[in-house]
Amino acid sequence: MIKEYGPTVFLAILLGTSLDLYFVGKNMYMFPIRPFPEVFSVNIAFTFVALPVLVLVYLKMMKQVSKWGRVGIILFLSLLMPIVERFSELFGLFVHSQEWKHIYTFFGYLIFLSIILLFYRLTNKDH
Repeated sequence: MIKEYGPTVFLAILLGTSLDLYFVGKNMYMFPIRPFPEVFSVNIAFTFVALPVLVLVYLKMMKQVSKWGRVGIILFLSLLMPIVERFSELFGLFVHSQEWKHIYTFFGYLIFLSIILLFYRLTNKDH
């Protein structure tokens, strides 16, 4: 399992953390509630725990569906993430700047999920 999913999960962690660091650095959003706020400006609980688990579930789902099913799942998850983001804001876990548009989240996850799936498929052609 580590050989099959490990490289893709590692890429997801790198991409997720890098993107969070970039957008937090640009003051586009912030995480008011996060572990070790004096050390990390991003929510490491999300990038190092939740994101890998979600990516594993995502990849396992993608293995079970057809090409159009994969397209549907990517679109559905990309549409769902701005809603999740909004609820995170309501619970005080996430704050956006006035310049942030939730459509950025849709397109960001559309690209992120597509890259993750492509990388997984390229590194697991024998599965």
